[in-house]
Amino acid sequence: MDLKEIQNLIKFVSNSGVAEVKLETGDVKITIRTTLEGNSPDITYVQQAPMQQAIQQAAPVAPVAAAPVAATPADTTAEDNSKYITIKSPMIGTLYRKPSPDKPMFVEVGTTINKGDVVCVVEAMKLFNEIESEISGKIVKVLVDDSSPVEFDQPLFLVDPS
Repeated sequence: MDLKEIQNLIKFVSNSGVAEVKLETGDVKITIRTTLEGNSPDITYVQQAPMQQAIQQAAPVAPVAAAPVAATPADTTAEDNSKYITIKSPMIGTLYRKPSPDKPMFVEVGTTINKGDVVCVVEAMKLFNEIESEISGKIVKVLVDDSSPVEFDQPLFLVDPS
C-alpha cells in the first residue's frame, strides 16, 4: 500500500463519519481514528507477521447507561430500563444476529455474556464487523431484528450487569 492510497483512505474515512477503521493487508495493519469533528485523523502504522486466522475487522462497543426518564404513568417501562446498560451500534450497516444463516444466534434474551463475547455482526461496506460486549451481564432485551439496518449509536441490546 503506497502513500497515495493511504491518503485517499484517510479522506474517505473522514468524509464517511465513521469514528474508527481498522485495515489489515498482508503484514501491514492500519488503524484510522477520527475526532468527533472529523478534522484531524490519527493514523497508526504497525508492521507484523501475517496472521494465521482470517482477517477480522472488529470495532469495540462503548457501553452507555440508559438516560433517566421522567416518571409518568406511560413511561413505566422506560423507567424500569434505566437500571440496564445499553449496547449500541458503533457504525452504520446491516446487523446480523447469527454468524451465518445456518448457525444459531450469538445471543438471546436470558443469555449470560462476558466482556469480549461477540453479541452480533454488523456488515458495513462488504466487511463483517464482530460487535463485542464491553460488559458482563445478562441479555434482558433484544432491540433490533436480524438482518436489519442499523444507525451509528443505535441501541441494540439491554444488559443487566448484576
